[in-house]
Order: sequence, then C-alpha cells, then structure tokens
Amino acid sequence: MSPNSGSHQAQQPIKHLRQALESGALSQVQRILNQTLKPVDVAHLIESSTPSVRELLWELLDAENSGEVLQYLSEEVQASFLTRMSAEEMANALSDLDTDDVADLLQHLPDQVIQEVLTSMDSQDRERIESILAYPEDSAGGLMNTDTITVRPDISLDVVFRFLRRHQKLPDMMDNLLVVNRRDEFVGILPMNRMLASDPNVTVREIMVTEVVAINAELPETEVAKLFERHDLVSAPVVNEHGKLLGRITIDDVVDVIREEADHSIMSRAGLDEEEDTFAPIFRSARRRAVWLGINLVTAFIAAGVMGLFEATLQQQVALAILSPVVASMGGIAGSQTLTLAIRGIAIGHIGKGNVPWFLNREFFVGLLNGLLWALVIAGVTLVWFKDLTIAGVIAAAIVINLSIAVIAGGTLPLVLKRFGIDPALAGGVILTTITDVVGFFAFLGLATLMLF
Repeated sequence: MSPNSGSHQAQQPIKHLRQALESGALSQVQRILNQTLKPVDVAHLIESSTPSVRELLWELLDAENSGEVLQYLSEEVQASFLTRMSAEEMANALSDLDTDDVADLLQHLPDQVIQEVLTSMDSQDRERIESILAYPEDSAGGLMNTDTITVRPDISLDVVFRFLRRHQKLPDMMDNLLVVNRRDEFVGILPMNRMLASDPNVTVREIMVTEVVAINAELPETEVAKLFERHDLVSAPVVNEHGKLLGRITIDDVVDVIREEADHSIMSRAGLDEEEDTFAPIFRSARRRAVWLGINLVTAFIAAGVMGLFEATLQQQVALAILSPVVASMGGIAGSQTLTLAIRGIAIGHIGKGNVPWFLNREFFVGLLNGLLWALVIAGVTLVWFKDLTIAGVIAAAIVINLSIAVIAGGTLPLVLKRFGIDPALAGGVILTTITDVVGFFAFLGLATLMLF
C-alpha cells in the first residue's frame, strides 16, 4: 500500500459527505458525521465550512459526539458553540474527555459559566478539573492531566500487575507508572518496558528510575515543550513546589503547544491571532484587522514625514525619489533576517544574557559585509542608469549605513520588547520596518542634500 493510500481513503467519507450536503441528503450527512468520520475529521470539516453549513453540521451531530469534536476545534469556534449550550449540556458533552481537555475548553468561558458546569459534575471530576484550572492556561499545571496511575516503591511487581488488571481502561500515552511515597511525593517512575521484562517478585524500588525530569506546575508551557524535545519524552510527571505529584503531561499535549507556537509565529506577523477563524463574520474580522492597519498607518506617516523634510531636495533631483525605496527595502530585508533569527534563538533558548553581545557583534559584521557588497552592486546600477557618480556614491553609503543599523535593530528589538512584556513576533516587524524606513530615507536623502546642494 502506498503512503498516500491511507490519506486518500480518509478523504473519501468527507467527499461523500460534501456530495450529500450538496444534494440535500441530510440523513446521509448525519450518518457519516456520527458513524463514519472521526471526531478530528468532523472538527476539520466544521472549521473549513462557511457559517451556514457549519451551523447545519453542528445541529446534525449527536450530543454524545459533540464533546469529542469540541476538543479539536479552535478556541473561537469552540466558544461559538459552547455559549449556546446549557451548563448541563456542557457537562454531559465533556463527561468522556480527559480532564486536561475539559479544562482547556472551560478556560475560555466566563467564570459564571465555568462554575455552573463544575457544579453539574460529580465531585471527583470537579476536583480534578479545579486542580488544573488553579494554574494559568499556558503553564505546566494548566497543561497537565490528572488521570494518572501511581504505585508505592515497597510493593512487588506482581501486586502492580494485579492492580492494573482491576482497571477497565488505562490512561492514554502511559509509557510508565508514577512512583510516590505515602505523602504522595514523587520519587520516580516505573517504565512499562522494564516492568514487563522483570521478575514479578522484585519490588518497584529495585527497578524504578529516580533520575527523572519532574516538571514544576508553574513552568511555562514553552519551557515544557523544550524539555520534551531535549529529553525525548513521551510523558512527564508534574509536581508542585513541595514535590507532591499533581499529574502528568503527555506528548500529544506538547505537540499542541508546538503547533500553537508555530501558528502564533506565522499569524502574528500580520497582526492576527493564531486562533483566527477563517470564516469569521465580516465585521468581526474587519474590526480586528483595522487596529493593525491603523498602527501601520502611523508608522507609514512617520517614514513619510522624514521624506517630507527633504521635499526641496526631492523636487530638484527626481532620481532620489526613484531610488529611496531601494535603500529602505534593503534595510528592511536585512533587519527582518536578523529579527527572525533572534526571535527563534530566544524561543528555543539559544540566545541569553551570556551570548547577546557576541550575537549582536556577529550580526553587525554580517550586515556590514552585505552592505558593502550590495552597495557596490546598487552603485553600479545607479551609475549606469542615471550617469551620476555622486548619486551612486550617496546610495552606496546609505545602503551600508542602513543595513548595519538594521541588523543591530533586528537583533536588539526582541530582547527589548521581551523585557517590557511585549510579544516580539507581534510588534517586532512593525517597529523594525519603521526604523529601517526612517534610517534609510534619512541617510540617503540627508547625504544627498549635503553632497548635491
């Protein structure tokens, strides 16, 4: 079977469902939604549908399947459906989900609604979910699942096996059991592969692993993802400041964090939220984008104001007006390269206080060398085009100045913005563009004014 055959087969039910929708065969649509498609595929289908079709699909979805589908929807689409459900309906829909998935869904609802849903649950589920909700959404505590299996170090493997057989279902992604003492303090893990290959008469203490990464519940989720990557983890225990076991984090949750970070990085460059709904209502989308367009307009007027300072110079030498965007554009590209590298370096922990000076020094010389190279190229083109050696020299000098400053700004901005609690991926590009435009125009037109007039 070819690698693509499975993907092709998975698309067939969706294709049939779309055909049924077009023909109006709603009973067939309902059957495919609830009996054929997996919840993740239903969620994808809902998100990729226009608002009217989305509403129809949700109405045709059986109540017992709604919770499974909800967990795969984006926050904005989730909220649009959850806000229409009663507390009892929500509790029923979420009853079969893992506690961490339930907590993720509830965290985006008003506090009053959360309390109503929690009240509708049984005491055990309520306590588990409240323990997760006590921590920020973007922390290890907010990411963890309280559904764990723990054992004591002094019991034999035979007892462990008998204990496991009493469970109708074991937690997903369970690659090891968590070992705790009588005070529920985490002391180690009992890997499943080691347990299965050992003598049933040995104790847990004899084969358990104590050199384990235990994650503090307050640790940011981005740091959790780095730990999983660095140590090739499938799951990891979560503890409080006193070492008491609270739950565990599994690789599927970490993959979600990584995906969200990637979406955030891409969408924030355009001033959009990573959970932006592709088919959101027109006015809601327009309102969100208007803010970012307004910010860009202000920065554009700042750059235009700098050019306005040299209005007389531009009127006398048309070539300067033609060439000005070249200087600004080259600086913008060079700065963006360094900005992207710096944001990535900070995100994965490569750039810190100890190596910032070296990084900035390296980027300055990279910008200087590229500035000299492309200054010669652009000066040559300018000389051939306008037959003016002075203008060629002016633009060459401006290119070197703007590229050198652009890379320093690109390397420094993420560090400064992060210190002030501003997302570098969101604000860095706009500020950098303003800097490179202003510096580029000022250097080029300022030098031209001095040299030509």
